[in-house]
Amino acid sequence: MFETLRNAWKIEDLRKKLIYTMLILLVVRIGSAIPVPFIDPSFLKLMVSGGGLLGYLDMLTGGAFSNATLFALSISPYITASIVIQLLTVAIPALERMAKEGPEGQERLKKITRYTTVALAVLQAAAYYTMFRNTSGAVAYTTGAFGALAAVTIISAFTAGAMLVVWLGERIDEKGIGNGISLILFAGIVSRVPASIGDMIWNMIQQGGIMWLWGPLIGIVFLAEVAFIVLMNNAERRIPVQYAKRVVGRKMYGGQSSFMPIKVNMSGVLPVIFASTFLAIPGTIGGFLNLDPIAHPYWTAFFNMFSYRSLLYAVLYFLLIIGFNYFYIAIQYNPIEMANNLRKNNGAIPGIRPGKPTSDFITKVIAKITLVGALMLAAIAILPILIAAMTGINVALGGTSVIILVGVALDTVRSLESQMMMRHYKGFLE
Repeated sequence: MFETLRNAWKIEDLRKKLIYTMLILLVVRIGSAIPVPFIDPSFLKLMVSGGGLLGYLDMLTGGAFSNATLFALSISPYITASIVIQLLTVAIPALERMAKEGPEGQERLKKITRYTTVALAVLQAAAYYTMFRNTSGAVAYTTGAFGALAAVTIISAFTAGAMLVVWLGERIDEKGIGNGISLILFAGIVSRVPASIGDMIWNMIQQGGIMWLWGPLIGIVFLAEVAFIVLMNNAERRIPVQYAKRVVGRKMYGGQSSFMPIKVNMSGVLPVIFASTFLAIPGTIGGFLNLDPIAHPYWTAFFNMFSYRSLLYAVLYFLLIIGFNYFYIAIQYNPIEMANNLRKNNGAIPGIRPGKPTSDFITKVIAKITLVGALMLAAIAILPILIAAMTGINVALGGTSVIILVGVALDTVRSLESQMMMRHYKGFLE
């Protein structure tokens, strides 16, 4: 691995790409430290400490949200916009045709995604400003001309910061190594690791006693979790495919055997993000309302049911990850189209007739593989919740964070691997 890095650094164009990527990530971290005027971060840290959607957002932004900085929204509007456009592509025929038009259609979809990101960023920024304004002392000015100036400044700064992050991510895609948006997300989560580990250790010191025995065990579980995620991301079900021989002129084509790879974890981390966001909504609403437990005991009990450590949260989290996994696979993979492509290329699955029997077979295989992948993903996601419930220790890196970190790291390694293979160097994976 280190030899590969040395070889990559010796190549001028790869060295420039690596340096460019690191400089962009440095700019992102600098922007995450520039405060937005008129906001007191201490109130935001109290809100984030309660978990929920705000805590999840703070995790994705690398602490930028709790510090009320320029990049407080980070890439969350872009992620939401991408998911919305992806879903609409299946539902709206015009967008579906656009997606099949090749590079030109993909570029038009990117523009639509950017415009959607701007709209969502404005709405999100306005919603957070309203929340800050309703919190006494969070915003310096709430009325009069200075109040209007504070509102415009905060909303504009959050929106501009979100779009700047998206622009920086696209620059990495063009001139750097790996996926820009994923790397920005990766850098944000990594930046929170030292503080999270410090908080966990301090919690163990305060509790003392047997809690020190849990530390090494949690470390072992974490390493096993990382290894399991790597295995899950690389695992695939290979469906054998046999191509028929055909004669074109004096040459014979086909006749070779191949396979159709179906990954165990086809949806990646998206079901986890969907489920986390969905379950965080009730708790966040409860935090916004700030109900008095004595005056509203039933509503308080209802919102407490969706706390991070509750049994109901863990069960719903597990089931929603499985459900969203099947939903995502259903809209992303079309077995009928896959069967038709095989027929067009004179390919067939041994023992399966072309046409509908092939599509039915692929459907069954995808359903089984999706179930295995969904169960594995859900188990990894709820593991930190179970550890926190048993030990009382907040695990530094949750299941979502670890899945994102490992997934992005593997994708970046594969990107550099392909660059090295083009230059006949040994890669990481050899």
